[in-house]
Amino acid sequence: MKKSLLALAALGAFAGVAHAQSSVTLYGIVDVGINMNTNAGGHHKYDMSSGVLQGSRFGLRGTEDLGGGLKALFVLENGYDVTNGKLGQGGLMFGRQAYVGLSSQFGTVTLGRQYDSVVDYVGPLEAGDQWGGYIAAHPGDIDNFNNAYRTNNTVKYTSANYGGLTFGGTYSFGGQSGNFTGNQIWSLGAGYNNGPLVLGVAYLNARTPAASGGLFNNGGTIAAPAAAVPNTIYGGFSSANTYQVVGAGGAYTFGAATIGLTYSNIRFINLGSAFASPARGQSATFNNGEINFKYQLTPALLVGAAYDYTRGAEINGSSRAQYHQGAVGVDYFLSKRTDVYLTGVYQHALGETLSQTGNIVAATANINNLTPSSNQNQFTARIGIRHKF
Repeated sequence: MKKSLLALAALGAFAGVAHAQSSVTLYGIVDVGINMNTNAGGHHKYDMSSGVLQGSRFGLRGTEDLGGGLKALFVLENGYDVTNGKLGQGGLMFGRQAYVGLSSQFGTVTLGRQYDSVVDYVGPLEAGDQWGGYIAAHPGDIDNFNNAYRTNNTVKYTSANYGGLTFGGTYSFGGQSGNFTGNQIWSLGAGYNNGPLVLGVAYLNARTPAASGGLFNNGGTIAAPAAAVPNTIYGGFSSANTYQVVGAGGAYTFGAATIGLTYSNIRFINLGSAFASPARGQSATFNNGEINFKYQLTPALLVGAAYDYTRGAEINGSSRAQYHQGAVGVDYFLSKRTDVYLTGVYQHALGETLSQTGNIVAATANINNLTPSSNQNQFTARIGIRHKF
């Protein structure tokens, strides 16, 4: 009897150790609100939408201690629409993230559907990733700072933290039979976060981005290549053979205030390779700059403001498109997990751009992820509530 009791006690102790060495966490965000758009194709629009400040999601993350400083880890993260219960990211079950990997003192290697280095190292420094949500992202999220696109079939390395310095990169296999570089995506980045100073720099390169399975078109619903990017900011340039982003940013905090800057250079190289276009063979360059500011008025109340300028490309003698965008936001925390927020964004367009059919047309305003305006101006406001669990 004593031996049986000792054996049960030993097993119980072992089970406790095994439990302590591994963990699985369920987490998520519920974000929903009411929007007003002054010009949605020529009409005022009022509606309810999900996941503007942060994408609504639920996920599982887990780790297992393998000994000797080595750990196994995984993340499975689903996006969904609070207003109707539909899956996000084109209907993918785990469309936000899905990966597994190993972590040690030398860094972490993961495999699956993941974020690129631009998203990891520079994205957090723009207003849209902080207090503004995706409507305050750069026009069309042209540089992917706001994580409009994820990468499939990706191997990712993230370094350990060396006194605030981290670095890493990704490589995504294109998956095209007989075409090694088709749909291929790779990125590199580095960041520094120590005290009041935060810096980030990154590079992203994606081949045939609008082709089926490419960066712009790798959700659950496969769209026609010409329709892969529906916005008017750069939809006409998505036929490029190569999409390239160079991004950098920084922020400095003094007291309750933080001021930040971001810059991105975006190139669409060899236009017309994915679908017919009169601009076939040309390349187009966009430049974007943002200055943002936020102030923690009280522990519960945050206010922010940002100005963003995008300068488009000249195609076949057209005048360059320009987009001026301003955003303001207020975020009030009812608790550590629940907050209510108000965001307003105004965008003004100038010049000319390339339509998806390859014609030179007047540039129109198109706040990120909204129905395009019928003219040069568009304003949207949103009041929402967010809960984290």
